[in-house]
Amino acid sequence: MYRFKRRALLVGAAFGLTAPFVTRPASAQTLPQSFAGRGEIRHGVDATVTRIPTAQPYVAMTFDDGPHPRLTPQLLDMLRARGIRATFYVIGRNAARYPQILQRMVEEGHEIGNHTWSHPSLHGHSDGSVLNQIDCTNRAVYEAVGRPPVTMRPPYGNLYDRQRLMLHQARAMPTVLWSVDTLDWQRPGSSVVSQRVVNGSHPGGVILAHDIHTATVRAMPAALDGVTGRGFRFVTVSELIGWPRWDRRRLRLVEAAG
Repeated sequence: MYRFKRRALLVGAAFGLTAPFVTRPASAQTLPQSFAGRGEIRHGVDATVTRIPTAQPYVAMTFDDGPHPRLTPQLLDMLRARGIRATFYVIGRNAARYPQILQRMVEEGHEIGNHTWSHPSLHGHSDGSVLNQIDCTNRAVYEAVGRPPVTMRPPYGNLYDRQRLMLHQARAMPTVLWSVDTLDWQRPGSSVVSQRVVNGSHPGGVILAHDIHTATVRAMPAALDGVTGRGFRFVTVSELIGWPRWDRRRLRLVEAAG
């Protein structure tokens, strides 16, 4: 396990960052009022995002388990050619190994989320173990791009409701799951992955795929064009929730006891 001193993620207007962060200007957009937020979080299930209730034609395309040294740059080329922003839930040890790919992601307007350090199933893990997985990945992303992630996705979707609330209270990070699953890890082939993305898209949807499978990356041109052809617009997870862009959140990592 990658070891750092325990870090806490603090949120507030008084906190800033000294590390520089450079991103290309993204096209201006105003999200509808129905994306104004999720309200107060009181229970573990409330700290979870699977979709955003809205009639507006916005969807979030998300990719897990990267970055992959060959496939992720190919995917980024496809997204850049179409002016599409996605959200990448990176594994921390991969982020530490390929920081230049993360730098390209943020330069091109994508969001980076936390997918734990080593991709374990978190069922049965102590709170301390969960936080260690999150903290190590936050640090790796921060060291690569000067910002920590603001949301996390547990591997396999496995995180108890109580721990989702714990994570939100301790690190101000909601758990983001999905409402459209390509099941691309079953290797169904590019045409099936593409059809699942296109046919499953719905207003406020969060689409799950993986940028570590060749067939998935090959499916993306038809998938992305098919979704936009249905009238949908791709946004990042933070934009879908109704938050400011993740790279403009006033967050910082600070030392914590333990």
